[in-house]
Amino acid sequence: MNREIQAVGLDIGTSKVRCVIGEVADSGVMNIVGVGCAESRGLRRGIVTTTDAVAESIRKAVEEAERVSGLEIGAATVNLSGEHLRGENKSGVVAVAGAGREISNEDVERAVESASAIQLPAGWEIVDRLPQEFIIDGQDGITEPIGMRGSRLESRIHVISSPSAGKQNVAKAIQRAGLEIETMMLEPLAAANSTLTDDDKEYGCALVNIGAEVTSLMIFGRGAVQHTAVFPFGGMHFTKDIAVGLRVSIPEATKIKHFYGCVAGFLMDEDERQGIIEITPVGRQETRQLSKEILCDIMQPRAVELLQHIAQEVFSIRGQISSGVVLTGGGSLNRGMVEIAEQVFDAPTRLGFLEGKHFGGLLDEVQNPEWAVAAGLALASMRSQIRGHSAGGRSATRVVAGWFENFREKFR
Repeated sequence: MNREIQAVGLDIGTSKVRCVIGEVADSGVMNIVGVGCAESRGLRRGIVTTTDAVAESIRKAVEEAERVSGLEIGAATVNLSGEHLRGENKSGVVAVAGAGREISNEDVERAVESASAIQLPAGWEIVDRLPQEFIIDGQDGITEPIGMRGSRLESRIHVISSPSAGKQNVAKAIQRAGLEIETMMLEPLAAANSTLTDDDKEYGCALVNIGAEVTSLMIFGRGAVQHTAVFPFGGMHFTKDIAVGLRVSIPEATKIKHFYGCVAGFLMDEDERQGIIEITPVGRQETRQLSKEILCDIMQPRAVELLQHIAQEVFSIRGQISSGVVLTGGGSLNRGMVEIAEQVFDAPTRLGFLEGKHFGGLLDEVQNPEWAVAAGLALASMRSQIRGHSAGGRSATRVVAGWFENFREKFR
């Protein structure tokens, strides 16, 4: 085991902050050696509202992971989220200038820059560029053009942009917690990193990461990201519906949702429908009884509504999702979400559990869709450090080659 490499994934969510620490095993998988989770404070829909509160939540999660692992960490790969993230498919064309018409790093870099030259609103920036394919003299589907011959190189890139302030405020909170940022990675991309197979990405699938207040959609096809969208809703909508419908507090509604929630009435038999839940309304001392059927009647319409919004996005771009839909995030754990999603999307649907071939160690502790992002971030951190060690540092001539390797690793 290479103890020089400490891979750390830090998932800063609106509801929870999760930290995963991993080390490289001799087999090449990432052994999870530390996990930590803390209540999140100071965030709203993925945007920092109180820097000190976010920093304190990060410290608690990191300290717990450090206690479990016995390691002290100084840097982490962090999730990038927020309702304002925007994805666009762009293309750029350049003439090959390399000797003998052989495509060089510089040609590829110029093609990528050409595709990324987009006008952004004031205060916005490009936060990620995900290659889809390259086209050489009309021949498409090429993922590694360096060294090939041709006269015309076209790049197709999925460009992600967001307001600069959101990213900067998250970075400030992380620094106040005493950590450095290795890199920031899109939340759904991190979830895909840990849960999707090569076939999922090649034949087409939709990854839906349902957080507390933000849901992100990422559609894959031909081994690359084809579409990204973010929606300003999540699992908290169920909690608020229960609180309003039953006149209970938010903490009480959260417990009811967790222990008794079901969004698919057809999964309940008659005995369960008539099963009784005791609740305590706000401002009352006495309890009252409620049937589980009524609770389901509150939750099911909201589940259908939220999933229909996402499905409309998929249908609007005519996305091919032959491998179906994968649900991750805490909001995916409501009983019946998979079954309702199958009906809404008219596609096979499953929960996104961590791919066992990539992980070892404390895998059972995090084998849950809630941990998909944190584990994916740690896996990306490990792979990046392995490349850095094998390369002996990144020289200027290796920048583009390393960039391609990053791209390939993201989708393995």
